[in-house]
Amino acid sequence: MDRMEEVLRGLSEGRLSVEEVKGLLAAADETEELGFARLDHGRRRRKGFPEVIFCQGKTEAQVAEIFARFTAHDACAFGTRASEAQYQAVLEKSPEAQYSRTARIIWTGKAGAEKKGRVAVMTGGTADLPVAEEAALTAEFFGAEVYRFFDVGIAGIHRLFSVIDEVRRCDVVVAAAGMEGALPSVAAGLLDSPVIAVPTSVGYGASFGGLASLLTMLNSCAEGITVVNIDNGFGAGYSAAQICRAIHRDK
Repeated sequence: MDRMEEVLRGLSEGRLSVEEVKGLLAAADETEELGFARLDHGRRRRKGFPEVIFCQGKTEAQVAEIFARFTAHDACAFGTRASEAQYQAVLEKSPEAQYSRTARIIWTGKAGAEKKGRVAVMTGGTADLPVAEEAALTAEFFGAEVYRFFDVGIAGIHRLFSVIDEVRRCDVVVAAAGMEGALPSVAAGLLDSPVIAVPTSVGYGASFGGLASLLTMLNSCAEGITVVNIDNGFGAGYSAAQICRAIHRDK
């Protein structure tokens, strides 16, 4: 029994309402099959933001084709963990595409045309910048106004104090740190905004590739901290943009 028949039977047998059937059929119509990928063109309708491409592990040709299809459908596309070679392939089909070597992100257009909310992106040190920039570009693409505060870690805590008034003007804070990962805890103790903590894999041997900073953040006694996975700048930036959208939904 195919999907269409299953849905229609559900309606006739009373297991599905008319509204549920309409939603299922709309979602089915918004899926595009490429053989190597099944694109979800309906994600913006369901979640407010379009689908994001995880480029790592895909061939250059696959990434280029996915970008071209998304851009044709929605005038924008966003891909994380992308290589220079993948970007060059994307350019052949989507010449308007841009690329950040630091963040390893390819994008075309913007998913959020109107800026909603302010996000502060902080790092403990310069070595955390690739992860932080991934978060910053993600939040910007999805409609937030981003303010960057790099190298404000607690080894020289006066650096954080010098910018804390600017950070307080933001709706949500993304704090990326490696080593012992203490920056988010200190920030959360000083701020009334939610803090999204990003452990990075920066550090010497005993940091265990970011596990030490991850555990520090998970065990923080400061309230208002949410922790994403090691080096997951994208997840932090996406969540920050969602929080901003929720705060400013009716403004």
